[in-house]
Amino acid sequence: MFAIGLALSMFETVDTDFDAMFWPQLIRGVAIMFCLLPPTWLALGGLPEAQVPDASGLYNLMRNLGGAIGIALIDTIIYGRTNIHAEALRTRLIAGDVTAAQAIGLDPLLLSNSPAGPPDADIEALLRPMVEKAALVLSANEAWLVLALFALLGLLLVPFAWKRPRV
Repeated sequence: MFAIGLALSMFETVDTDFDAMFWPQLIRGVAIMFCLLPPTWLALGGLPEAQVPDASGLYNLMRNLGGAIGIALIDTIIYGRTNIHAEALRTRLIAGDVTAAQAIGLDPLLLSNSPAGPPDADIEALLRPMVEKAALVLSANEAWLVLALFALLGLLLVPFAWKRPRV
């Protein structure tokens, strides 16, 4: 369910609003509640009571470390891929690609009426924020995809978790 909520967010556009983000966020919010207790129980449930406080501290350390690594991965995807997407959009716009114009929120008729070749400085200054916003959205969509894949990977690992006898 968490992977589905993540995957639903990977289709955002520059026009995505609160209503479009509500249901994926609601699904993720409900699903995360089912993702918190089982790993804690698996990590600490089979330990003697005397070891639980130390194991809990180690568990929290590893959970926080995993979260930090996840945030670093997301930042790397978003900020590393945004320039690549921006350059690809710019190249497509110069070539007259109507779908690129629509992706940045530009009326395709404006693109078809423009002169061939690279845009002048005024047009580029006008389009730059639109291209950067669209590139950021594409990068965020890739980050949502990677997170959904990691959630699915976690789901595939569930059968390998086993209950240890309580000591």
